Amino acid sequence: MIMLEGVSKSYEGGSRFAVRDVCFHVPRGQLLILLGGSGCGKTTTLKMINRLIEPTAGRILLDGKNVRSMDPIELRRGIGYVFQGIGLFPHLNVAENIGITPRLLGWSEGDIRARVEELIDLVSLPRSYLPRMPSELSGGQQQRVGVARSLAARPSIMLMDEPFGALDPITRDTLGGEYRHLHEQMGLTTVMVTHDVMEAVLLSDRIIVMRQGRIVADGQPHELLVAHPDAGVRALMDMPRRQAERVRALMQDRAHRG
Repeated sequence: MIMLEGVSKSYEGGSRFAVRDVCFHVPRGQLLILLGGSGCGKTTTLKMINRLIEPTAGRILLDGKNVRSMDPIELRRGIGYVFQGIGLFPHLNVAENIGITPRLLGWSEGDIRARVEELIDLVSLPRSYLPRMPSELSGGQQQRVGVARSLAARPSIMLMDEPFGALDPITRDTLGGEYRHLHEQMGLTTVMVTHDVMEAVLLSDRIIVMRQGRIVADGQPHELLVAHPDAGVRALMDMPRRQAERVRALMQDRAHRG
């Protein structure tokens, strides 16, 4: 479905690499998470898939077709894209935001209306929200609209860049689980960027860990949670357990004091 072959992105005349010699294949229907700290190259890698950033070297193929041979605007209209800032158009209401890509693609007004209503139901918002403006919605509601908008043209591929990172923990956990259900229900192929290890473990079929622009680990969550030869990967994947132990120790300490 998605294939990256020796993909690199360099700046300053090739003296500084954001991404270096990245290779991976995402089969149809898989939810892959790119995991790593700030500046590791995960967002640059994601954006090269839909040509928001052009690679310096290597090839990116979608269903065997090189994205460099495709019109970038048409390419992006066929790929869902969700990011942390949401990016809803403030002057358009919810229905208009969701329906903007089908309208650009020349869908009939009846088909657009039906798709908008289908999607607002799918992301668990009432249809009474359709005439509302983005400023009238909470952050979580705006992000639901953003997901609906990204699905409007029936893409088979979804790219997600820290999509829930700006939300409170409860809303983030809820929307993550709901998106996982949508991914399976609609047969999507998803590449998601996050720095949150727990989110990666709970949502993904597979995790790629990046460091300094390179892939340092690639495997299913349960494979990476056991001992990994790379010390940095071990420390990263062990973080949820260490946090749970600190919480447990804190609760025991307070119980003893009480």
